[in-house]
Amino acid sequence: MKRSFSLVLVLMMSLAFAGLASAHVTVQPKEVPAGSYQVFTVRVPSEKEAATTTVKVAIPDNVNVSRFEPKADWTYEIEKGAEDKIVSVTWKATGNGLGATEFGEFRMQGKVADDANELTWKAYQTYSDGEVVEWTGAADADKPASVTTVTAATGDGHGDGHGAAGGTVAGGEAKDDGGRDTLTLSLAIAGLAAGVLALLIALFRKRA
Repeated sequence: MKRSFSLVLVLMMSLAFAGLASAHVTVQPKEVPAGSYQVFTVRVPSEKEAATTTVKVAIPDNVNVSRFEPKADWTYEIEKGAEDKIVSVTWKATGNGLGATEFGEFRMQGKVADDANELTWKAYQTYSDGEVVEWTGAADADKPASVTTVTAATGDGHGDGHGAAGGTVAGGEAKDDGGRDTLTLSLAIAGLAAGVLALLIALFRKRA
């Protein structure tokens, strides 16, 4: 009985950590060719009862972002640096923002530098209670910055960049594997939670 209860406890802890791990601010796609035009999607989940009201993303030096997709109930402001390059964008909610059970996606278009190796996206998530969560750490940090790996140029990524959101927009099909991965993970977690609950009920009934 004690061994079964310990197993259940381990499963429940694993489930909790899996939920936390999947709640990071990320930028999709996770891999792009050098020199290509891309639509980048910033995926922002809320992790507390207070709503997410502001999302700021620092644009990496080795990508030139030029356009942003309008989003209902949100405005955006851009900051420019040397040579008129956009160095950050800040989305602000005009309504209630993103609630505890919600997430939002913010899209922007840009060109990856020919000599880029990876793109590190530092993000700052502000809640309605004033807390600012900085997604700026290393890959193994509690609050890691999202990283996009840059592969060798394909030779067909120099189109006009006007394509579907979520992946390569020139010379190939758009990809949004991140969305499918998130859905698969969510379903797996839900299934695991249901199984753990059923096991707990069975064990406690047997003990009673």
